[in-house]
Amino acid sequence: MRILIAGGSGFLGTHLTTALATAGHDVCILSRREGPESARPRGRSRTLAWVPDGSLGPWTSACGPTDAVINLAGASIGDGRWSAARKAALVATRINATRSIVRFIEHASPRPSVLINASAIGIYGDRGSDVLTEDAIAGSDFLASLCRDWETEARRVESSQTRVILLRTGLVLDSRGGALPKMLLPFRLWAGGPFGSGRQYMSWIHRDDWLAMAIWLLGAPAVAGPVNATAPCPVTNTEFVRTLGRILHRPSWLPAPPLALKVALGEMAGPLLLFSQRVVPDRASRGGFVFAHPGLEEALSSLLARRV
Repeated sequence: MRILIAGGSGFLGTHLTTALATAGHDVCILSRREGPESARPRGRSRTLAWVPDGSLGPWTSACGPTDAVINLAGASIGDGRWSAARKAALVATRINATRSIVRFIEHASPRPSVLINASAIGIYGDRGSDVLTEDAIAGSDFLASLCRDWETEARRVESSQTRVILLRTGLVLDSRGGALPKMLLPFRLWAGGPFGSGRQYMSWIHRDDWLAMAIWLLGAPAVAGPVNATAPCPVTNTEFVRTLGRILHRPSWLPAPPLALKVALGEMAGPLLLFSQRVVPDRASRGGFVFAHPGLEEALSSLLARRV
């Protein structure tokens, strides 16, 4: 397949590009980086510079015919407090990049058969112990509203020619990127423990399962719309840190009080650490996707075995 990836140089995009190129697909990456490095092929992948401002650009014709588009573009949710300016950047980088992708698909001939557009389980808001499938209603906080608007932009290109997948990703576990390395530090200092009450549910997924699901969705024509990219066994925060402590042979009893987290992180402490989201991958499971790492202890052990 000829696959276009926006955000292909990020945490997940880099791994996905490598996996797709290794499997023999032709991958075109859209990146903000300018200069000669942007045009240098890497294996069966190449990088084009773009300005994701909602418009088209020279990259449109340089991409050539495209079978599938994967849009992962957007500023990191966890980098920096959510000031008014930061919130505006989080919205703009997602909405404008998606608008550019939608315009590209609308002008393409033939149109790509599938768009996989990133989203997040933050769309559900703080939901306690409710089991959340893809049919659950959206929340009303900032992150939920952002995800809802993000998905609305992507769905504008949904048609009989183009299938749209809204990939609602949970906490992606990887020993070298994402949130897990930051979570390890307190345990290394013998100060690990739950966030707040510890009763909030965490919906996670092993990095390899996230990659496998994204690739599986490219070739699963019966699956469309929202898809929860989470493992089938969400756990409470207390269970998560106890499992992590057990694998690292470190205590996991020292809690981080909610007030301290809110003082340190501001508004984002809620959606990122304290909100409860018990999300299950109903649509992927019914579609036949098989997880390699469905259980938390095995998933963490596989990632941290060389570090312990």
